[in-house]
Amino acid sequence: FRYRPDTPEVLHQVSLEIRPGQRAALVGPTGAGKTTIANLVARFYEASQGAVRIDGIDVREVTQQSLHRQVGIVPQDSFLFAGSIAENIRFGDPSATDAQVEQAARMANAHDFIAALPDGYATRVLENAANLSVGQRQLVCIARAVLIDPRILILDEATANIDTVSEGLIQQALERLLAGRTAVIVAHRLSTIQNADVIFVIQDGRIVERGAHAELLAGSGLYRTLYERQFKLSSEE
Repeated sequence: FRYRPDTPEVLHQVSLEIRPGQRAALVGPTGAGKTTIANLVARFYEASQGAVRIDGIDVREVTQQSLHRQVGIVPQDSFLFAGSIAENIRFGDPSATDAQVEQAARMANAHDFIAALPDGYATRVLENAANLSVGQRQLVCIARAVLIDPRILILDEATANIDTVSEGLIQQALERLLAGRTAVIVAHRLSTIQNADVIFVIQDGRIVERGAHAELLAGSGLYRTLYERQFKLSSEE
């Protein structure tokens, strides 16, 4: 993949398969190409060569609407627009009833804080979501993903900017959301993906290692180096 024909390749000969129901983690240094791979799955970009296939079908052969009904995304920087909290949750499925919106919020651990607001689900989101904490914004985004009930879930550093208090709620909500789904998890903190079925280690736009956590940790490659570096930093804190 390259962003423009006149720019260098960002991804080089990347080839991987994720089976239905698997949790696949993408890890590696900043700028390695992890998020680019996730964005190709969602067809925010198109492969310069080769193809991205879901159930054997090239994503370029289906409509964006059809694809995005199958794919849910929880990004690192949660995006909420000016409108009510209910409207933000309902964004993925405008036909959803109030009861469905509330059920999605409950599954996302968002209902309690929403219900405590003076206007509940009718509370207006201010510019830049200034009236919600970062953790609360992320819970609303998770509720949005729950509502569309996607077959494929992309988590792009979904807990990277979260305070410790919110992290437990978000991790619990994500576990509910992940159940039974195919997941692509872009992760910086390796402690969050130890239970992934397969981990792809990306460096300079290439897959340099692949395997389960224990298998990669037993080796002497980049994954072990990254893990030991993070473990040392967390111990020093």
